[in-house]
Amino acid sequence: MGVRWGLVSTAAINEVILQGARASDRVQITAVASRTQEKADAYARANGIEHAYGSYEAMFDDPDVDAVYISTPNGSHVDLTMRALEAGKHVLVEKPFSRHATEVERACALAEAKGLVLSEAFMWRHNPQTARLVELIREGAIGRLVTVRASFAFALTALRGADDTRFDPGLDGGAMMDVGCYCLSGIRVASGAEPERVSAEQIVGPSGVDVAFAATIRMGGVVLGQFECGFITEHRDELEVIGEDGSLFLDDPWHCWKPGIELRRNTGVEHIATPFEDSYRLELENVTDAIEGTATLLVGTDDARAQARAIEALYRAAESGTTIALN
Repeated sequence: MGVRWGLVSTAAINEVILQGARASDRVQITAVASRTQEKADAYARANGIEHAYGSYEAMFDDPDVDAVYISTPNGSHVDLTMRALEAGKHVLVEKPFSRHATEVERACALAEAKGLVLSEAFMWRHNPQTARLVELIREGAIGRLVTVRASFAFALTALRGADDTRFDPGLDGGAMMDVGCYCLSGIRVASGAEPERVSAEQIVGPSGVDVAFAATIRMGGVVLGQFECGFITEHRDELEVIGEDGSLFLDDPWHCWKPGIELRRNTGVEHIATPFEDSYRLELENVTDAIEGTATLLVGTDDARAQARAIEALYRAAESGTTIALN
């Protein structure tokens, strides 16, 4: 029968998850849960989903659901993950998992103790463009690494309005959480190392969350990471990995809608094509295969721990105006 997936919430991002699942012959989404039965039923009918639950707990208690995708607001990610794991479900939790490292550690430890798969949903990690980037770095295409530079920003008010949950501090909103986490993930992946110390600055908006955030990170002793993100500018997303002999530039690093890598040297620019693939399909397939024991999980608990530790340190640095060292 395979792995039977349930959607925890009817969030807008589920649209791309459902699209990815429909494009796969290995992923089946059989259930959806909402906070009311009426809303769950309507969503299930509209999307051709077999089972609908009027509470998240009802889904967690159903033995016919093997794994869940959690797409609720940031502040509920850890609690719902813990509840799902306690019920014996494998979990794919939408990024960012949490800004609190101890909470992520608790969830990861529970998953490991129960022998369950737990993955943070950084879909860009599963795309061929990302795999090719890492290959080029490791092959020495740009020589010894010096700096990794990333950005991700857009005008959130223009897109969704001032009442968007990402402006809510009670739900762990903020630019760093929503889009800066991609930049941090990109720096970690490209450098192949974890942050040793971080410094950061932020602009806090009227609601109390950061609407612009910038950071400098020392990675692995020899690489600098720099990123900026925000909710108050026009759309911008880039990743550049700079080495002594050149740089690798990605104009669409996170969504990978128009994949391709520029290898930039003094002698010119080489365009390296990478195939278009649905990152969400690849993510769902990797987690499904890991659950079935036929593949290695790409983004596992160690990655989630490291990401959360770095996010926590970055917020501490921005709030205190000091450089924060990570153990």
